[in-house]
Amino acid sequence: MTLLDLSGVSFGYAKGKTVLHGIDLAVAAGDNLGIVGESGSGKTTLLKLLLGLERVSTGTIAFRGTALDTTERTFMRGFRRSVQAVFQDPYSSLDPRQRVFDIIAEPLRSLKIETDIAAAVAQALRDVDLPADAAQRYPHEFSGGQRQRIAIARAIVANPDLIIADEVVSALDLTTRTRIIDLLRTLSARTTFIVVSHDIALVALLCERLVVLEKGRIVEQGATRDILARPAHPYTQKLLAGTPRMPKRA
Repeated sequence: MTLLDLSGVSFGYAKGKTVLHGIDLAVAAGDNLGIVGESGSGKTTLLKLLLGLERVSTGTIAFRGTALDTTERTFMRGFRRSVQAVFQDPYSSLDPRQRVFDIIAEPLRSLKIETDIAAAVAQALRDVDLPADAAQRYPHEFSGGQRQRIAIARAIVANPDLIIADEVVSALDLTTRTRIIDLLRTLSARTTFIVVSHDIALVALLCERLVVLEKGRIVEQGATRDILARPAHPYTQKLLAGTPRMPKRA
């Protein structure tokens, strides 16, 4: 089943200043996708389009075969339940005034999902290997890696079909990065991921497919293992040559 389809998508923040050019890609259920590129390549803009935070200038984005219409409230409520995000900085993405319970429960409440909220939050904490008593504490009481686990718990609590992770480990130390990637790999057994990053080696640990962006254009896409083994585009070769590698897991 295809979750997201992008066809001929272009976008510009101002007339005559196009940021993305003719993007074509599809995201299938169970097929994790990595989107990589340097700063200024268009990754953040593409992420905003995928989340419905911006509207395309030309082309179409479809979710499960239906055009993504940010003005249609009923559709967008279903879309928000099905598509969640985890952002880069675990220090700024969590409200310091809220207890962890309320942070994780927020999607259930805002989307008016009828469920046992206490049970759902407790399950989400278990899924990210945090203790039950974490629910009554505040973000400042946790390390960076633990905060990112809280952010991931918030993303999975509504059982979405797709999670978009934006530079999800770039603010963390190397050991914590590896643990978070292992967690995402475990969660990907039930949820599809789009991982946006500048680091091809990191994305390769989780994603079966890869898209390489340069200056708002896809210059290479395909199976991750094929691109790593035989990068065809000079820009991809440059990224591979300059990106620190994550350690291999036994």
